[in-house]
Amino acid sequence: MLSRASKPFVKLVERYLPDPYIFVLLLTLVTFAFASSIQNQSILTTVQQWGDGFWGLLTFSMQMLLVLVTGFMLACTPLVKAILERLASVAKKPGSAIVLVTLVSLIASWINWGFGLVVGALFAKALAKNVSVDYRLLVASAYSGFIVWHGGLAGSVPLTIATPGHFSEAQIGVIRTSETIFSSFNLLLLAIMFVIIPLVNRLMLPPESESVIVDSAKLQDDALPPATNERPADKLENSKVLGLLVGFAGLAYLMNYFIEGGGLNLNIVNTLFLFLAIVLHGSPRNVLHSLHQAVQGGSGIVIQFPFYAGIMAVMVQSGLAQTMSQWLISFASAESLPVWSFVSAGVVNIFVPSGGGQWAVQAPVILPAAAELGAEINRVAMAVAWGDAWTNLIQPFWALPVLAIAGLKAKDIMGFCLVQLIVTGVIISLVLRFV
Repeated sequence: MLSRASKPFVKLVERYLPDPYIFVLLLTLVTFAFASSIQNQSILTTVQQWGDGFWGLLTFSMQMLLVLVTGFMLACTPLVKAILERLASVAKKPGSAIVLVTLVSLIASWINWGFGLVVGALFAKALAKNVSVDYRLLVASAYSGFIVWHGGLAGSVPLTIATPGHFSEAQIGVIRTSETIFSSFNLLLLAIMFVIIPLVNRLMLPPESESVIVDSAKLQDDALPPATNERPADKLENSKVLGLLVGFAGLAYLMNYFIEGGGLNLNIVNTLFLFLAIVLHGSPRNVLHSLHQAVQGGSGIVIQFPFYAGIMAVMVQSGLAQTMSQWLISFASAESLPVWSFVSAGVVNIFVPSGGGQWAVQAPVILPAAAELGAEINRVAMAVAWGDAWTNLIQPFWALPVLAIAGLKAKDIMGFCLVQLIVTGVIISLVLRFV
């Protein structure tokens, strides 16, 4: 059983994986060392690149924080809580809870990665209140569904190359999503993931004697104090009319946006979550209470994302990312290039955990190689996309929202995720190579 096989990985990660903040500090120093030794840059130049890029992801950082905050606020509304609680009641045993949370996370992540992260974590908490199940594996299962996001409706690589005017259009033209997201090999990969990932998670379930069961009392949200109407200000804070007027105005804007042909992006998703939360909470007082709960878990995003921005700047400006990619594909053929592109994307993702940013780094290397070798551009592009999503399983960067909501640390779930990394890595490579 995988529960025994996963035990050494779980113990290894619990013992040696530091807090994500320590991880990003160590990763910064490793990047400095590689840029200096491999790219022959001076430390001063490397530090200058790092400092110049340190605040380069401020917009993205705020967007990610809002993914957590608005998603949490929406999930805390009475309607969504009732849906999650009702769905959670379906699971009666630990095994069914693990399978159910994985499937919900897979579906939600395929729709949109931010939605998947938040819903998966909150659904795990709802399940833990009803079923005595290893909480570490439950949250790890919720996070494992995230692996399919880049093959789904919000995949940044396939959406980028399907957009007229994208930066590599002169090389490859515009590639429709029918050749990427909805291609036969990508749909087959998704179907396999929807079977294998829940199965592997279920097989990793430890026996009851070794399970870490969380006290359901610790999973309860802070109760909202009783409302008062002693002051005129209290009446405004408790007014449902005020909240509904503004909330429906925001939803009207979104409706018009979609009618005019607008597509999903990070800002639109956050806008949708925010105004739905405002409408479903009713009063401004309820909105602010859920906001207070949500913000408490965002500290990791606030402090760590600037460091990742600095690392990304060093990787791009020093040429280190291109060097790593070129080395990995230097021995590829037309048939094997998608596999090596997948592997190289997985490695680069550890240092540049951003799908759009990673494509900007790797496309100038991958696309000329594909053209020279005669490889299928759409398959190579999706290989990069899947590689980016694959190593997110062991990249604390994207786990931060999930961990913040669940109240765990990275070391609690990464052992289980490491097993999934090995299993899914083999499967994705085989499909990219032979299907």
